[in-house]
Amino acid sequence: MSRTTQLIDSALRTIALEMEAVQQLKERIDANFVRACELILACKGRVVVVGMGKSGHIGNKIAATLASTGTTAFFVHPAEASHGDMGMITRDDVVLALSNSGTTSEIVTLLPLIKRLGITLISMTGNPDSVLAQAAEVNLDARVHQEACPLNLAPTSSTTAALVLGDALAIALLEARGFTAEDFAFSHPGGALGRRLLLKVENVMHSGERLPCVPRQTSLRDALLEMTQKGLGMTVVVEDDGRLAGVFTDGDLRRTLDRQLDVRQASIEQVMTVHGKTVTAEMLAAEALKIMEDYKINALVVVDEHDRPVGALNMHDLLRAGVM
Repeated sequence: MSRTTQLIDSALRTIALEMEAVQQLKERIDANFVRACELILACKGRVVVVGMGKSGHIGNKIAATLASTGTTAFFVHPAEASHGDMGMITRDDVVLALSNSGTTSEIVTLLPLIKRLGITLISMTGNPDSVLAQAAEVNLDARVHQEACPLNLAPTSSTTAALVLGDALAIALLEARGFTAEDFAFSHPGGALGRRLLLKVENVMHSGERLPCVPRQTSLRDALLEMTQKGLGMTVVVEDDGRLAGVFTDGDLRRTLDRQLDVRQASIEQVMTVHGKTVTAEMLAAEALKIMEDYKINALVVVDEHDRPVGALNMHDLLRAGVM
């Protein structure tokens, strides 16, 4: 057998064994899983995830997933917990302890203190008859028939099963809480979704001296000078009382030239788009983007409650802000 064939066969065997381990989890989404969810939903504190070795790495990821999907959670290393970090855990918390064997000494050492403090304990083990599973109020069964490791020693299928079970727990809790995309954005403010859902029009609009604005009686020539100076590709047109009269954009200029009007003699009110589409400063930038896309326009005027222009933005502003 060639080296290439050996490597491919090994990889395929690993994937098959881990797929089988995950498939078997379906049979264990039962009353125990529901009970674990109920305990976490009723928790007044945080979910504290503990685990040693590879289980610790998986526990870290589960804690991160819980925290980003509406369940306050963090990871505590069980060895450090025995040397002071146990003080991070309160009576109102729920401890989620991961151990494939269910006998990990660093976790078992913590059990008397967890019980003494009356802290709710959920275990995730590969042995429902283990010390940890028996001590827990509920045990999530993550056992596998065989590790993908040919020696059946290295945690492979078992860690995959624990990870998937942790994800199943997090998503079930997410849906039970009615967690929304906007909630997700608040825990991911630096990501693309956070920018789309949290950024407001006022954060990207041009205002003050940067806002191109001319009175209704302005000549087209002077309006074009204002557009050129402000570099926004448009100008706002206002009434004498400051309310919005209209908007004039690069697109309006092209249409004006098609009409063969004398640019030197025309006034802005002859060629502007009357009023035009507007948004408010408090609107989400993503909503402004949708309006632009729906009406196939590249700029919007931002108005206050009295329909007075306070800003403007264009498609390039949204692109630079990462909203698109």
